[in-house]
Amino acid sequence: MTSFEPKDLSIGKLHSYLLSAVAPRPIAFASTLDAEGNPNLSPFSFFNVFSANPPILIFSPARRVRDNTTKHTLENVEALKEVVINVVNYDMVHQASLSSTEYAEGVNEFEKAGLTMLKSDIVKPFRVAESPVQFECKVNEIVKLGTEGGAGNLIICEVVKLHIDNEVLNEDGAINQKKLDLVARAGGSYYTRAKKGFFEIPKPLSTLGIGVDNFPDFVKNSMVLTGNDLGMLGNIEALPTEASVNEFVKDLGERYPNIKTATHRQKHKLARNYLSFGDVESAWKILLS
Repeated sequence: MTSFEPKDLSIGKLHSYLLSAVAPRPIAFASTLDAEGNPNLSPFSFFNVFSANPPILIFSPARRVRDNTTKHTLENVEALKEVVINVVNYDMVHQASLSSTEYAEGVNEFEKAGLTMLKSDIVKPFRVAESPVQFECKVNEIVKLGTEGGAGNLIICEVVKLHIDNEVLNEDGAINQKKLDLVARAGGSYYTRAKKGFFEIPKPLSTLGIGVDNFPDFVKNSMVLTGNDLGMLGNIEALPTEASVNEFVKDLGERYPNIKTATHRQKHKLARNYLSFGDVESAWKILLS
């Protein structure tokens, strides 16, 4: 075996080993409000349930390794001791990934990821309507584990109300795990789908994806594209130029001679095919043709 003492590794390398070895990890999709009432939404994989009586969930927004700054979620729960923890299933995983982009303070990640804000019953932060299980929580305590980059901050949350989509319940009221279809995080770009195994999602662009809020309406309001499709399309720095779209359509002419006269629905179906292979740029060019 190759052995290390933590002090002999860079924080980045140690972080990578920990995340790859302690996996898969459930995802806390945490919704908060800042001091001015602006919504914030971000996923965290340092998360689990720790008690049923009282019902306690704990997640940990770590200080950034690269520059030792703190995340908006931590700052928000320090200001307003409330949070909604939403679970992430396969149908929304690309949108959850897009929301992890480090947008500027005050930017609404619900809008960037194309997710729906749902008013909570007890706490002020919004729920994610697309999430099959949502936990409204009050924050009992925040335990800071250190002051340097990579240090965690344990946010100890008490569940004050939970909401479960009837679609994932059996007749006896129990959650059907297969219908719930949860995903979890592993190391690098790997996720795991509880009922099917590992898959990869490219990490969000450091240059910031345009987000679903900047889509043309005919794409944003598509009846064909799924939430995951929208999440993939939103993780692009800029829309293709008109010249590049025209060139692509010209090259595509032999296979799809009627692409220019195709309906939005037909183009969206074709774009989904390209997205299934991870070709986001070509999908956009079809949508904009």
